[in-house]
Amino acid sequence: MDFKRNKNMIWLENEKGDIIAQIDFPDDPEHIGQVDIRHTEVDPSLAGQGIAGKLVKEAAEQLRKDGRKAKLTCSFAKGWMDRHPEYSDVVSRGE
Repeated sequence: MDFKRNKNMIWLENEKGDIIAQIDFPDDPEHIGQVDIRHTEVDPSLAGQGIAGKLVKEAAEQLRKDGRKAKLTCSFAKGWMDRHPEYSDVVSRGE
């Protein structure tokens, strides 16, 4: 899977360059070193392939590498993190 990324977003594009799956996690202006995983979206054409979970995992690994923590306002990301306690180190306290 050829994910594209920047500091606060990971995504997949189709052959035309359109975004077909994404997770975004902007910086939390009130807490330095913290982001808000607020949105995960996957095009219906990719349904059933586990893409959303792969996006959350990629984001968690990127945050771990960067030494950042995440607040989880995206319900999918929260559920995924609850099922993957090995990534609990990237979740900010109180989540």
